[in-house]
Amino acid sequence: MMKLSRYSKNLENQGITQEQQEKLLSSKVLVMGAGGLGSGVIMNLAAMGVGQIKVVDSDVVEVDNFNRQFIHKEKNLNRAKVISAKEWIQEFNSDIKVEIDKVRINDLNYYNVIQGYDIIVDCFDGYEAKYMLNEIALRHKIPLVHGGILGTKGQVTTIVPDKTGCLNCIVAKPKSFSKTQIATFSPIVNTISALQANEVFKMVTGFGEALLNKVLIFDGLKGQFDTINYSKSALCEYCNGSFFDDINIDQSQNLTLDTGSNPIPSPNLNSNPNSNLNANSNLNPQIGEQLKLGDTKII
Repeated sequence: MMKLSRYSKNLENQGITQEQQEKLLSSKVLVMGAGGLGSGVIMNLAAMGVGQIKVVDSDVVEVDNFNRQFIHKEKNLNRAKVISAKEWIQEFNSDIKVEIDKVRINDLNYYNVIQGYDIIVDCFDGYEAKYMLNEIALRHKIPLVHGGILGTKGQVTTIVPDKTGCLNCIVAKPKSFSKTQIATFSPIVNTISALQANEVFKMVTGFGEALLNKVLIFDGLKGQFDTINYSKSALCEYCNGSFFDDINIDQSQNLTLDTGSNPIPSPNLNSNPNSNLNANSNLNPQIGEQLKLGDTKII
């Protein structure tokens, strides 16, 4: 059993309570993708004391992964990333229960992958997969922490089904995805993955305010953060339509998450008064600029 002394720095002055730490120890987090974002998320979840982590990825470790995927070691070259990730977690924190699935999820196999998990972290490296994960999270009412990278920029938001808008509300799912290759830099990946893990931390413990109906955008070259408010889009078939009407919903999570005691921000208002970004036009130009390359291998 995990010892609280390992996490004593979390509990010091102005930190979390023992009860909040125990919530982390009881939480079950599903990490979808063990690449750049996944590596950083896994490292932070293991350090903060998440009790059970499941890692899902279908790829093997390749040499060009090493510039940003820190959990993978040279000895694991050509081995499955999920096995490499499990080894890293167990070596770092042997008290964590680790599950792995070497699979590329699709409509036929995803259900067994997600069962029993409290929160999903989107660390996929292509937006076609990200939109599919958005649909799965909404269908089964599991909170989803989205993160994405494009070159030197990235974004993070937390989607809570029935309470917030979704990825499709921010930028409507495109009919096709391009295959453009974009450079990837480890400091950008590290920043976004740390912010994703921080969202998990806030959602589980209730310590702080999660990015509900807010997208946090990071520009690494400018060293600048912007926050954009968004809301459910009237054009989103997932949030406002009948897309799920005939689907039997199974709420698989059993942990009570903090989905925010404060009101959701009003739509079309900037939470950053100095920002000139417009919220939720369904094709928001600033967010859309980051998502438009779609299936780019970005992390």
